Amino acid sequence: EQLVESGGGLVQSGGSLRLSCVVSGFTFDTFGWRWYRQAPGKGRELVASITGGEEIEQRYAGFVKGRFVISRDNEKNTVYLQMNSLEPEDTAVYYCNAWGTEYWGQGTQVTVAS
Repeated sequence: EQLVESGGGLVQSGGSLRLSCVVSGFTFDTFGWRWYRQAPGKGRELVASITGGEEIEQRYAGFVKGRFVISRDNEKNTVYLQMNSLEPEDTAVYYCNAWGTEYWGQGTQVTVAS
């Protein structure tokens, strides 16, 4: 089982990034997937979740405030996190997680400059 994130980088405040998480070794379409983040000196926090199966449901942390969208492409075994209106407070390492498991990616750094 492997999760590989990409798409992080340095962006100005108000900018956008799209993170990707390519998954292997799972029956992708039956799993739910989550994005977490960890800022320097802070604990890991949940950002967004997307369920698996027939009826897809997305959930977001309160701090997202409609700025991010989590999505999935079952043909590509990939989970996305579209992040818009980024703020310096969004600076963190972002991790992909198979919901309900301890399988994590290596993380991708997002840095938002003010």
